[in-house]
Amino acid sequence: NLVKSSISMYENGKRKPSFEVLEAVADYFNVNLDSLYGAKGVFIPSLKKVPMLGYAAAGQPLENLDGQDTYYVETNSKYEVDFCITVRGDSMINAGINDGDIVFVKSQPEVPNGKIACVEIDNEKVCIKRFYKTNSGVTLISENPKYTPLQFNAETCDDFKILGLAIIKQSEID
Repeated sequence: NLVKSSISMYENGKRKPSFEVLEAVADYFNVNLDSLYGAKGVFIPSLKKVPMLGYAAAGQPLENLDGQDTYYVETNSKYEVDFCITVRGDSMINAGINDGDIVFVKSQPEVPNGKIACVEIDNEKVCIKRFYKTNSGVTLISENPKYTPLQFNAETCDDFKILGLAIIKQSEID
């Protein structure tokens, strides 16, 4: 339900509609979202499709569900992102990442110590944690004191892969 004041702000360029609003407008008028591009009075930025990888644990690692959903980010955004994940759990709450949040990730094979990384463990479990590389392996630290650090090395897991650097939450893009 859009109120007249919101529509007025969109028309006057004082506020830009979120992707969800644009989707709702397209659904309401039974038109393709692409047909809204260039519509009079509607500012729609150039968008990039970002695939939803699935779920990532902020707690104990969860299985990757390889979701088919896609989300959109502005191509001229200061954030370079390649995919997004839906967070499950409460281990990253002190970093402002809560259960159900969508976190956008920039694909990269390495992450600096102390940054929040999206990692895959044993080719099936994806989690989001603060990342630290040590001499003996990798330590993943939660941002909730009720969780102990997770340590991985050649003896504790068969495969450990950094998927990328967590860049921003969806709520900070809108």
